[in-house]
Amino acid sequence: MPCFPYARQDKKDKSRAPITAKLVANMLTVAGADHVITMDLHASQIQGFFNIPVDNLYAEPTMLKYIHDNIITEGNVVIVSPDAGGAKRAAAIADKLDIEFALIHKERKKANEVSRMVLVGEVRNKICVLVDDIADTCGTLGLAGKTLIDNGAVKVYAVITHA
Repeated sequence: MPCFPYARQDKKDKSRAPITAKLVANMLTVAGADHVITMDLHASQIQGFFNIPVDNLYAEPTMLKYIHDNIITEGNVVIVSPDAGGAKRAAAIADKLDIEFALIHKERKKANEVSRMVLVGEVRNKICVLVDDIADTCGTLGLAGKTLIDNGAVKVYAVITHA
């Protein structure tokens, strides 16, 4: 499965909310799946929803190669996480490429609606690479790109596993 459906619904965020990712895991098993191979699960805990083997492959090696071969050659680059949830992933990529890291803190009014973005880090006169695992509406990416440009970035790229 290149993209696991309902991967963001992996835990309860309020009382009586469904954990739909567990339902999808159950449906796949009941349908006869005896092994699941997927790519960059939104949360690794989803593997625990299955009673069958799950192989979670990672896009990071491909992302690293692409950024190294195609973007770093342009000059002063910073890796940016568009939200706190992706900070660990983006920081790991920045460390492996030996370049700087920045983070955008986003505040939401409701699901899929960002009300405000605050940049943590320096991007002035730099090329920014936004790194994320899922982009459904691309609203966060658009606002993140605007935030980076407003803070002096000269160019913004986005590298996403699931779009």
